[in-house]
Amino acid sequence: MKRRRKELGVYNILGMEKRHIAKVMAWEAVILYAFSVCGGLVCGIVFNKLVVMFLCRLTGDSESIPFYVSGWGCLQTAELFAVVYALMLLYNFMQVKLADPIALLHGNNVGEREPKAKWVSAVIGLGCILAGYYLAVRVNGVLQAVNMFFAAVLLVIVGTYELFLSVSIAVLKLLKNNKKYYYKTSHFIAVSGMMYRMKRNAVGLANICVLSTMVLVIISTTVCLYAGVEDALQSSFEKEVDATFYFDGVPAEAAREKLTGQFRAVAEDQGRKVTELSEYVDAVFITHRDGNAIELFDNKNGSYGFTEMGMLYVMTGRDYEKYTGQPLGAIAPGSVMVASLSGFAQDSIDVFGRTYRVADALILPEDFPDREMEGFLGDTEVLYLVVADESELALLGTGVEIQYHVAVETDGTREERKLYASAVREAVGMCREQAGFNRSLLYSREEQREEYLGMNGGFLFLGLFLGILFLMITVLIIYYKQISEGFEDRERFAIMTKVGMSRDMVKAAIDAQVRTVFFLPITVAVIHLVMAFPMLRLMLMVFGLANVSLFAGCLAATAAVFAVIYFIVFRLTSRGYYRIVYR
Repeated sequence: MKRRRKELGVYNILGMEKRHIAKVMAWEAVILYAFSVCGGLVCGIVFNKLVVMFLCRLTGDSESIPFYVSGWGCLQTAELFAVVYALMLLYNFMQVKLADPIALLHGNNVGEREPKAKWVSAVIGLGCILAGYYLAVRVNGVLQAVNMFFAAVLLVIVGTYELFLSVSIAVLKLLKNNKKYYYKTSHFIAVSGMMYRMKRNAVGLANICVLSTMVLVIISTTVCLYAGVEDALQSSFEKEVDATFYFDGVPAEAAREKLTGQFRAVAEDQGRKVTELSEYVDAVFITHRDGNAIELFDNKNGSYGFTEMGMLYVMTGRDYEKYTGQPLGAIAPGSVMVASLSGFAQDSIDVFGRTYRVADALILPEDFPDREMEGFLGDTEVLYLVVADESELALLGTGVEIQYHVAVETDGTREERKLYASAVREAVGMCREQAGFNRSLLYSREEQREEYLGMNGGFLFLGLFLGILFLMITVLIIYYKQISEGFEDRERFAIMTKVGMSRDMVKAAIDAQVRTVFFLPITVAVIHLVMAFPMLRLMLMVFGLANVSLFAGCLAATAAVFAVIYFIVFRLTSRGYYRIVYR
């Protein structure tokens, strides 16, 4: 509209009233709307099935996809874009209505005033970014990461806009006041050129930076989730089949043998082989620890928060040896051993009002499953209380269900393992009364693989869809920014060549300005991504993925690919800019 103001001003001077100009603009909008919406709907209908087939491939769904056209979807799309075009047309009407013919004639020549340095806004912007970085880096535990994520994102977004609106202008002002730096040909042109248009450029640059950050975060996390399906399965399901049986008391030896016998019998019936079987008994409590005193977690009076919640596992020495593979000595009556990820420094421990002497403080093995999940809930402490015998376990476990865990590894193909898990689930269900357990949970790694692929494949599809969408918006912003600035800069650089500047000097000044403005958003976006790494790493644990190296690799690969695409866009759009300026 700024470039068309001269054209509309000529129409006005030649006798057309503003209502006639408005009618011309309305017909233009209608024609553009018809072409864009019709063309978009046709392309959407044609490629819809292809996109759905891609989604089914990612999620592991092998069903055939019928061709289908949603009339309701087409209508909603047409209505949405009708509203968008109507708003744009209304804005353009106001531009023409409020301007007089002379202003319209000179509208293309209206420049930008030199913005003032807003030091307060600059300080606020830097403060918002640093506060967002602090939340992302200092976050402790998954719950805190989820709770603080949107606050950190909001702070960084606000700080990013202030960074480009206020901080950038303040920096340019400082460069201008530096005489040694400013009074060099390339620096003078670049600094003065950016300063006079920075107020409008800043919004576009901030948009590019925020969108680029979104692309990097969304694609890197969803790619990591999809690539880390096997890691998440191995982390969540150490063995092929993992079953937990809940008893009112400590299960008898006969009940244990009955249940483990079902696992072996089903394998034998299917011609399969049980390559590994482990079993142990424990009682699990959600607790709160104050010094050496442990009590059940109860925050009714609000004296402590969820970040002070802990987990206590109680098991006998025999079962602890089975579970961890660590040999233990004899435990004297009235004594316990305390195992943890970081060590227990107290000489005694009070558990639910019963005091025990700590015979030994054990460190859990390096390959212990819970080690990689340390800090999952913030300051949550995971303690294993190893008691002398099952009578002590039954005493501490009064009022809660005692858990009997059985984990089995088998041979065979994936389909055979799924059949085995289904048959075991049915077999143990039939012997519930004989074994005497209240309820049971049985998970199969192969069955969960389909769930993981479906969920993470859906996330990857959404990530790629939104990432490509944000990337397209970024490219369009960059393209129109370059083209519009090319028309504005053409006359300015033409004047510079007329007053004596060589073409090479003008080109060097243009290159310096374009590179600075163009690569500043992607640089800030990468910094945002690096600072968000700790928070994003914790949030991935919600989905059972704790492989830090995998996430770092996906993040680096995504940033590298995006940088290449960004550079290609830079080269293509810069050519259009140079052609306009040098014409």
